[in-house]
Amino acid sequence: MTAVIASLILPMTAQAAGQATATASDQQKISPAKQEQQLKEVLVVGQNSNEFKSEKASSSKYAAPLLDTPQTITVIKRELIEQQAAVNLSESLRNTPGVGTFFLGENGSTNTGDAIYMRGFDSSSSIYVDGVRDLGSISRDLFNIEQIDVLKASAGTDSGRSAPTGSINLSSKQATLDEAQLYNASIGSAQQKRLSSDTNFVLNRENGSALRLNLMAQDSGVAGREQVKNQRWAIAPSLAFGLNSNTQFFLNYLHVQQDNVPDGGVPTLGLPGYSSPDSKRPFLSTASKVSSSLFYGSVNDFDRVQADMLTVRLEHQLSERSKLSNIARIGKTSQHYLLTAFMGNATNLQTPSATDPSTWTIARSTRTLKDQENEILANQTQLTVDTQLFGLRHQMLGGIELIHEKQNTWGYSGTGTLPAAKLYAPNPYDAVSGLNLVRNGVFTRGSTSTASTYVFDRIELNSVWAIDAGLRLDHYNTDYSAASLSTATSNPSLPAGTLVPVNLNNSGNLLNAKLGVVYKPSATSSLYASASSSKQPPGGSNFALSTAANSAANPKFDPQDTVNVELGAKWDLLDKKLSLSSAIYSTKISNDIVQNPLDLLYYQTGKKEVNGLELSATGALTRDWLVSAGYALMDTKVSSGPVVTASGMNNLSYTPKHSFTAWTSYSLSNGIKVGGGLRYVDSLLRGTDGAIGTPAKTEAYTVLDMMASYPISRHIEIQLNVYNLANANYVAAINKSGYRYTPGAPRSGTVTLNLKF
Repeated sequence: MTAVIASLILPMTAQAAGQATATASDQQKISPAKQEQQLKEVLVVGQNSNEFKSEKASSSKYAAPLLDTPQTITVIKRELIEQQAAVNLSESLRNTPGVGTFFLGENGSTNTGDAIYMRGFDSSSSIYVDGVRDLGSISRDLFNIEQIDVLKASAGTDSGRSAPTGSINLSSKQATLDEAQLYNASIGSAQQKRLSSDTNFVLNRENGSALRLNLMAQDSGVAGREQVKNQRWAIAPSLAFGLNSNTQFFLNYLHVQQDNVPDGGVPTLGLPGYSSPDSKRPFLSTASKVSSSLFYGSVNDFDRVQADMLTVRLEHQLSERSKLSNIARIGKTSQHYLLTAFMGNATNLQTPSATDPSTWTIARSTRTLKDQENEILANQTQLTVDTQLFGLRHQMLGGIELIHEKQNTWGYSGTGTLPAAKLYAPNPYDAVSGLNLVRNGVFTRGSTSTASTYVFDRIELNSVWAIDAGLRLDHYNTDYSAASLSTATSNPSLPAGTLVPVNLNNSGNLLNAKLGVVYKPSATSSLYASASSSKQPPGGSNFALSTAANSAANPKFDPQDTVNVELGAKWDLLDKKLSLSSAIYSTKISNDIVQNPLDLLYYQTGKKEVNGLELSATGALTRDWLVSAGYALMDTKVSSGPVVTASGMNNLSYTPKHSFTAWTSYSLSNGIKVGGGLRYVDSLLRGTDGAIGTPAKTEAYTVLDMMASYPISRHIEIQLNVYNLANANYVAAINKSGYRYTPGAPRSGTVTLNLKF
């Protein structure tokens, strides 16, 4: 945001204007009222920002505007989310290329939440809310989110242990001194029904107190899928004090309840690249594709989530150029789900009559249960100072973070069994025998305590050169305990079914740094070069340690190490209303665990690499024409170690080489707004696990969306969204073995009524 301040002083008298100076006696002759009239200033503030373009990232660790930040950052603002009628994080991330929920899960397990892949790596453990890590494999609703920052590159300096290629930060809505009321009601395909409201009340303008309340309730299916359900409700109050003073206090609470029916996916039989898993049954290679709407689970399947988060934030303006802030959070997320999945191998796929597909069946023998609880207790204290040192301007930030994260998981018996399903006509109402869920003593408990200190400094060398630097030191301690049931093969010395305890510990220090140099050829452009690092210690992503020799979670191994180097350019055009950016980068990950083929032992000699190009355009082409677009090229490889894809290609899995996303909207003079978007995702290579006959990759796809809104009155607007306008048939995600996939949603739509006061 830029402010243009113009001082308009009324003309002086002709006699005074003709004099080079005025004596004191002459000035005394001018009446006080006239003097006040002459000296009065009129401030005219102009805002060049718009509904799509953001000036800054929400994190205070980024002192400079996005234009002058030496890093690729995509900011998804509220207006863009509302135009697309996106309701969860995964839907909103379609606005940044190469980022998405491409991975369905491991064999019987299914990812039920925001399983985000970014630049070749799983970034699900690097999702933050207001700068604090958010745990749990849940789907995050956007009803209480103001802005989403997708921070690409190694983020270890920003947030400590993290995924190799970036992080995602969601900014919550806060109470303000603006009276506002917004109500939304939506209906749509798959029996979608959703209500939400966002109301802000000024409690006392003099002392700066306000209350903001966000509510949401949804009951819907999933377009193109039978039986799958998404039911949830949530409440998020925000209370603020001192908004017009130097000391501001915020108290935020979030409660979310979800009661869903999970989706185990659809068999890949009939997809391009599928061949028979059984050489004696070659006819399976040409079998018809199953309908993408079919549900192979049970009506007894469930996915129940409860999340509670209490956040206290205090900000005190010490002076015009310094601020002290503190954020404290306590949060708990629990998830309990039962999922009926399947593996379409030769044994599970039965074909009694080769010529009668109605007799073909698939075993639903992979019953997966998860009962997991995540807790977090965190406190961050930061001091921000804007000062002059040695003749140079420094925008400095230093902080201390204390955080304790804990994850408990319990095992169950009595998950029940289902009869095999007809391959082309599965019945979710088949009786489940032996369903009696009881905890069986199996458990895992993992916790990580981290004490961190960090410092950031932006140094302006002169009007055209600046340096951005950051340094962070983390001391972590991970405790892990578990109990598993012995089997005849896992531990022959114990009777089968005996609980076998495990207790492990890992601790150490992580030192991460980043450095960026910015050159400004003009006030509205910048060129930059940057380098950053991140580290992920054993158990850093899921709190689970292991004694397995081939596991990166084994405490004997060092942290995974990542270094990212980036060169880029950014421009603000059209009076700073349109932002363009381009960047080339190279990310190198080392310390991967690989097996030596000679001695068959495991060493940390594995290396992976992602080299890429990103282009983006965000903002306004004209006053009424908005655009958000991005293109990503990712060239990935394993530079040391075994190939990780089923196809045998030396690339990383679940990473589209080319991807493009664009959304644009135009406001007509009568208030009608029309818009549309296009998403292209290249083919995805799946991982390798020895499965036979399954597709090694998915096909590339393109999806078209559109919207239109009409203002019925000043306070009432109706909006139509149509998704997948051309009804493209595509694979949105595939699991590691390739037995199952998630179909992309077919043509569908929603109608939303917006009330604004």
